[in-house]
Amino acid sequence: MKDYRLSREFLGQGLAYPLKMDPRGGIALARGEQDIAQSIKIILSTAPGERVMRPEFGCRVHELAFAPRNPTTEGLLIYYVEQALGRWEPRIVVQEVTIRPDQNDRHAGTWFIDIKYRIKATHDDRSIVYPFYLLGEEE
Repeated sequence: MKDYRLSREFLGQGLAYPLKMDPRGGIALARGEQDIAQSIKIILSTAPGERVMRPEFGCRVHELAFAPRNPTTEGLLIYYVEQALGRWEPRIVVQEVTIRPDQNDRHAGTWFIDIKYRIKATHDDRSIVYPFYLLGEEE
């Protein structure tokens, strides 16, 4: 019998994103923590309505691409990220979502969404940074 305490198989696996070939010519797979991180990026980069067979899948942050850069927009970004990850990624618990502007590109509207999360099965704390391009004017 396999000892799953020492294995990461229970975290799952999926197609690597973006799609690529493995060394043997097959489709590469992502496993464990890498699969979860890729899943988070897929959720955040998919706008609801984009997938024909699952139109509700994705994150509403894309609705804010032309919103003004103000505290209301920041709050909505955080809310939409927490809502989407809570619904579509059951392997994690979102601990904190914060927004910060790119200090090197402050006027161009690049913001970083910092996501701290815990993998439920391993209690492993992780973080990921997702860049978001806000094209609205600063208020």
